[in-house]
Amino acid sequence: MKKAIYKILLIVILLIIYIYTILIQSIPDNIVIFEGESISIKTMLGLKAHITEKNKVIETLSNNQIKTINDSGKKTVKLSLFENIFLKDVNVDVLPKTTVIPVGNIAGIKLYTSGVLVVGMSEIEGVDNKKYKPYENTGIEEGDTIISINSNKIDSTEELIETVNLCNGKEIKIEYIHNEKTLECSIKPVQTASKEYKLGLWVRDSAAGVGTVTFYEPSTKSFGALGHGITDIDTEQLIDISSGEFVTTKILNVVKGESGKPGRIQGTVDNQKNIGLIYKNTKFGIYGKVDNITSLDIDKSKEMELALREEIKQGKAKIMCSLENDKIEEYEIEIEKIYKENNYDNKSMLIKITDERLLEKTGGIIQRNEWISNNSKWKIHWCSNTCTCK
Repeated sequence: MKKAIYKILLIVILLIIYIYTILIQSIPDNIVIFEGESISIKTMLGLKAHITEKNKVIETLSNNQIKTINDSGKKTVKLSLFENIFLKDVNVDVLPKTTVIPVGNIAGIKLYTSGVLVVGMSEIEGVDNKKYKPYENTGIEEGDTIISINSNKIDSTEELIETVNLCNGKEIKIEYIHNEKTLECSIKPVQTASKEYKLGLWVRDSAAGVGTVTFYEPSTKSFGALGHGITDIDTEQLIDISSGEFVTTKILNVVKGESGKPGRIQGTVDNQKNIGLIYKNTKFGIYGKVDNITSLDIDKSKEMELALREEIKQGKAKIMCSLENDKIEEYEIEIEKIYKENNYDNKSMLIKITDERLLEKTGGIIQRNEWISNNSKWKIHWCSNTCTCK
């Protein structure tokens, strides 16, 4: 009888530990809000959230309390269990309220990664016709980023190919990023029948596509686009970029969505005019600076103060988008639900398309995720330049 009780108690304890672990892991490492918005941290019994500024506690949250932040700057939320066991820090950036101009135009996006992204692995047939896996037991996995070989910085697949071939089959040291940690390993490349040396890794160093420009901020000449992060089709991870280009695009086709199959816009990013530079790819969208404002077709009369989530109301609203070249139109929608306490991802509201014109043209919301270049077309949620095995 006692053994049964002990087993039940052990199961209960393990379940409680599991629930706490899941809750803590669900809390993001970084939160971005505007002045006047609130911080909401999910808590449970014994879990405390201390809001600090310059290492000084300014507020303590417990039992899912909500705290409104009225001054801009950097804050830190320190999570602890029963006040004594430190769990993690959450960085909070509080941005000043600003004015923006909604855009709705379609633009081309070119991204270049920091290092080269590993998107797959495959056996290599050596010069002796045997099969090899040079990457085995090295720790490198899909989604990792190779940043250097033998202390030489790697920025492109071409640099990787050249560096690997210069080794003449000797073991090389690779520095790579795995789960935001920089690690090292050694790999001995395999010589193929074509006299090339390969690692058995499929890699990629750039991505391109088309997307909607969300807003332009006049005070900083910056823009935000997409409203979601760009992830790699193979690894499903956010692409870590070193730089990017923002260019005009030519819409080639609109494919109407069907039940269970979203529609899409096809466009080209080749031989287009420069708009600006991209410096950040986040789960909330991409951001950058505008150099050529005339290319965005901005209506400066629409400048308005950015609304807080608390100010958004359910009901009828309008969205702006471009389905034809050089033509931006407004379409009616219905805001059905607002997620006011969601600081964790880009899901801030649930909307329904009600405008018959937009439904007729697209079938609803469409993906702006295809590009056409040199007669090659990729049909994926974000397309990347072709990857090659190195």
